[in-house]
Amino acid sequence: MTSRPPLVLTVAGSDSGGGAGIQADLKTMLALGVHGMSVITAVTAQNSRGVHGAWELPEEAVRAQFRAVVDDIGVQAVKTGMLASAPLVEAVAGLLAPVGVPVVVDPVGVSKHGDPLLAASALDSVRTKLLPVATVATPNLDEVAQLTGVVVADEPGMRRAADAILAYGPRWALIKGGHLPSGEDAVDLLTDGSEEHWLRAPRHDNRHTHGTGCTLASAVASGLAKGLPVPEAVRQAKTYVTGAIAAGFSLGAGIGPVDHGWRFRG
Repeated sequence: MTSRPPLVLTVAGSDSGGGAGIQADLKTMLALGVHGMSVITAVTAQNSRGVHGAWELPEEAVRAQFRAVVDDIGVQAVKTGMLASAPLVEAVAGLLAPVGVPVVVDPVGVSKHGDPLLAASALDSVRTKLLPVATVATPNLDEVAQLTGVVVADEPGMRRAADAILAYGPRWALIKGGHLPSGEDAVDLLTDGSEEHWLRAPRHDNRHTHGTGCTLASAVASGLAKGLPVPEAVRQAKTYVTGAIAAGFSLGAGIGPVDHGWRFRG
């Protein structure tokens, strides 16, 4: 009998186009050798051109999915993505607090196309309820500004951003610098307030990057479920997502997805 792979749960929204959200999370988990499970928080009507509608699920549906998975199957790491509203943010934070496994929080605010995926009224709940239960928080620069007011224009600004995020309670902050205006490399900063890890990778000239944030956070959670320390889980996740961005492909009339299966293609 083959051994069971590590178990990872994603709590996020569904992307009907398959490039981000739950779909990206599960593809990432499969590619990285863990068993992915899902709690769907919202359903979106989404394609390469944007989000055309979004419907959040009732709190009771989210709670029931979570309990069904955790109470029977168990879990070794959790990743959160689109949580849509303050009641859902607070419900999920309450569910996660007693579980006792690593939690990767991707504080999703807007889609790649600029469509809002989190109600403005939910930001305070993310700050005060969700970030404190995070092992690693993975905001991009837009999400840093949304949550903290810190506007980052250069690498030194990423340190200020990390300090502002860490003040809300996550053990580690991974500040994603892919939106920095200049530089040949895509630079991320991982820090717990004492040690710093600067992660650099070539910046690929490819507009098809839908799902990058979901993919990175899921890859980090996959590494943590395997027992990797946070810096190594993040390093391996960065390598995986860099390859996925390089292989991103056209889909429909707009922005295509990263290629979650890039390592399987010749």
